[in-house]
Amino acid sequence: MRLIKKLWLSMKTFTDKRRNASSDGGNSGFKMKQLPFMGVICSVTLYIVYRTTNYQYYETQMETKLHPFDSVEDNELPSGKLKDLPRGIMHTRSDLELRPQWRKSLRSAVKVKTNKNLLAMPVGIKQKEHVDDVVKKFRTENFTIVLFHYDGKVDGWWDLDWCDKAIHIVAHNQTKWWFAKRFLHPDIVSTYDYIFLWDEDLGVEHFNPGRYLEIVKSEGLEISQPALDPNSTEIHHRITIRSRMKKFHRRVYELRGKTRCSNISEGPPCSGFVEGMAPVFSRAAWRCAWHLIQNDLVHGWGMDMKLGYCAQGDRTKNAGVIDREYIVHKGIQTLGGTGELTKKTKKIRRQSTWELKIFKERWNQAVIQDKDWIDPFPRQQRRRKHKRQSKFVDLYD
Repeated sequence: MRLIKKLWLSMKTFTDKRRNASSDGGNSGFKMKQLPFMGVICSVTLYIVYRTTNYQYYETQMETKLHPFDSVEDNELPSGKLKDLPRGIMHTRSDLELRPQWRKSLRSAVKVKTNKNLLAMPVGIKQKEHVDDVVKKFRTENFTIVLFHYDGKVDGWWDLDWCDKAIHIVAHNQTKWWFAKRFLHPDIVSTYDYIFLWDEDLGVEHFNPGRYLEIVKSEGLEISQPALDPNSTEIHHRITIRSRMKKFHRRVYELRGKTRCSNISEGPPCSGFVEGMAPVFSRAAWRCAWHLIQNDLVHGWGMDMKLGYCAQGDRTKNAGVIDREYIVHKGIQTLGGTGELTKKTKKIRRQSTWELKIFKERWNQAVIQDKDWIDPFPRQQRRRKHKRQSKFVDLYD
């Protein structure tokens, strides 16, 4: 704008001088000789204005691609709280991308990353080898890596070639859900298409993140998890076991044991269910799931039974288990996992059980208090004729 103003003033001055020259015969020859020079000046100035405007437009377009969620909508602004800031300067969201303190050139700032996804894991130095295997798989697919160090031993990771490319967050003896609630706010991770919130004791020899997401996208899954190898050390729910004959499955049929799943079972853990050890959320599903995480209930017990409510529609269709890309659950004891029950482990298990009870009570109370809420998945009445039906041949659908 400054260049345009200067150009306008120069043109105006030139016009005034030319008008005066027409009434001054003695100097008219000298004035006419200035015309080619002024033409060159104007041409150069116009060229500079054009290049500057074009570059600013290019920068703006690239910044929009980099941060598509930064525009401020009227309904996002707290009434009166931000009135002292001009609207155009406000950025309502952020991300977890590392930024250099300086760049070799301005154009390096507009390099666009594609297929941006996030892997977040709680880690301890004792599981360094397993974590290294997982991160290497995800790094090849252009994932942002966030490690939650619950033992505080960050220095022991720096010998890994990818370590300085990851985000490291430290808090002693905290759980995955504690970290996620505080550091993965939906506005912070809104630039990522999918959020992988995994445990550290997972084997990924038969898992490829890129191929996994291809299946997730093609099937329209908002919440998912990789299937578990049947030889895994720990398997808690039948629905998470891998089927060798399927690409993915949404439900399981099981007529034995404590939890029975028939063709009329439409809720977790028979369908619309993923377990808390390796969930994968779409951006929209994570915004819902983050609000479901209770700030003071750090172990997350019971939450997996309600994740289907965040599946952005029918949980029996939008939640699923991917069989073609599967993992091994090693069941290594970290913060209160199963295995040898030490004194510390017993205390953690007792706390987790108590939190499960509290979570159930809070859910039931919330349902009672919210008179406007309608359960999208009402329990269907079982009929006797369904109980007399023959057993289903295939365990997966």
